[in-house]
Amino acid sequence: MTANVGDLDLFHADGDPGKAPGRYAPSPTGRLHLGNLRTALLACRAARVREAPFLLRIEDVDTGRSREEWIEVQLGELRQIGVDWDGEPVRQSDRHDLYRGALDRLEADGLLYECFCTRAEIREAASAPHGELPEGAYPGTCRELTESEREERRQAGRPPALRVRAAGVKVGFEDHLCGTVEKTLDDFVVRRNDGDFAYNLAVTVDDAEQGIGEVVRGQDLLDTTPRQLWLYNRLGLAAPARFAHVPLMLGDDGERLAKRHGAITLEERIESGEDPSAVRRGLVESVEGILGPG
Repeated sequence: MTANVGDLDLFHADGDPGKAPGRYAPSPTGRLHLGNLRTALLACRAARVREAPFLLRIEDVDTGRSREEWIEVQLGELRQIGVDWDGEPVRQSDRHDLYRGALDRLEADGLLYECFCTRAEIREAASAPHGELPEGAYPGTCRELTESEREERRQAGRPPALRVRAAGVKVGFEDHLCGTVEKTLDDFVVRRNDGDFAYNLAVTVDDAEQGIGEVVRGQDLLDTTPRQLWLYNRLGLAAPARFAHVPLMLGDDGERLAKRHGAITLEERIESGEDPSAVRRGLVESVEGILGPG
């Protein structure tokens, strides 16, 4: 259930997903590192324990970074560590009509505006205090531009992004692993100035359209969930019953796993002498107890 987010507030999302599907949604921008593979194993296990379908979605909405050749590489890596899925993977690049429909709905409700700010301008504006908005949040610089001011910026060759009118709204939810999470929203982007649909819009529409009941993903995406819950509410879509944001894998120095830590991909581990089953055993052991046995 969700409260009226326009009034405030707390989205009670730690429900029972029943047998609604789970999913894993990699972006084809390179090889999956061990943290990605661990999350995929957890998401798959969580769905199988519930005897629910497990779906795979290729998040290739970022046309500047996504590469066709990485899709088969990633699918092969998932198979090697024992992740299986039901049906054919869907691709965001085939779903643009759904995203356009969501933008049309937001536009009809007066919830979108064009933003012409450059990255430098956003950094400068975000460094100033803005009341209840979190540090670094977009303060709404372009929110009240007149039509003539917008046209002037268009004529100057500035392609606009689209932002939602959400500034200052507080949204919270109960995460299955992280507990209560609350965030005051800024006016976030739903279509980038290069024309690509933004992650938060695409993943919201996809999870609703696919009937996803439980989202298991990395803790680095925890802050995106309140934005997505706001979108579910405004678009009249059913949100997943449960979110579980998995702690990130860390290197020996206690920092988030990165290339500086050495062999962090399956290929690198295999080249160093490990076989995929050994890597899988290590991943399973590393998450013992995160989502319970299964």
